[in-house]
Amino acid sequence: MSHVSSLMSGFTPTLINVLPLPPLHDLWARLARLLFGLTLFGLGLALMVIANLGLSPWDVLHQGISRQTGIPIGTVVIITGFAVLLLWIPLKERIGIGTIANAIVIGLVLDGALLVFPETLGNLALRWIALLVGVVIVAIGSGFYIGAGLGPGPRDGLMTGLARRGVSIAWARAGIEITALVVGWLLGGTVGIGTVIFAFGMGPLVQFFLQRLALIPVAPRGQ
Repeated sequence: MSHVSSLMSGFTPTLINVLPLPPLHDLWARLARLLFGLTLFGLGLALMVIANLGLSPWDVLHQGISRQTGIPIGTVVIITGFAVLLLWIPLKERIGIGTIANAIVIGLVLDGALLVFPETLGNLALRWIALLVGVVIVAIGSGFYIGAGLGPGPRDGLMTGLARRGVSIAWARAGIEITALVVGWLLGGTVGIGTVIFAFGMGPLVQFFLQRLALIPVAPRGQ
């Protein structure tokens, strides 16, 4: 029995590499920012969906799967998030509270918002407003949840994990997102001007908000 226990104790850390938690007095503030940011992110995505002018590459995939299966798009976001997390195991990426929260909260908020929002916006001007406001809200949400320092989202971690294996992060991101975009488009996801705006505008916007919203990184225990 002791032999089995020793094997298990050596196996678990290899299988799941966990990020350190901050001290308790700091954790609650970070959790609040994390959940607020993820909520904003989900609301921003919902605005982009009802604008119907094009989604981000990953969300084109999510929407395509949703249209083919009848599963709500937010639920697809959750399922895809956990599927991507399985790819973290061979990459030995470090999972945090923020990683799991990202996989769950954004999808829940997205589905909830789409139950409240109108299915479509008939006026083109309103659709543009929804698109642009949605992109900015996603960027602000990203600044809050990334800045909380509690772990990357499943899709971001996949890219950084590949980068640590010697793949250029630019090529890793491009390869993954182009694949998601093409598969999603073939499945019926919406590709349009919103896709282009997201692709070229999200990086600078997230950088802008992250510089203003990020907290001091969580230090490993004992430092």
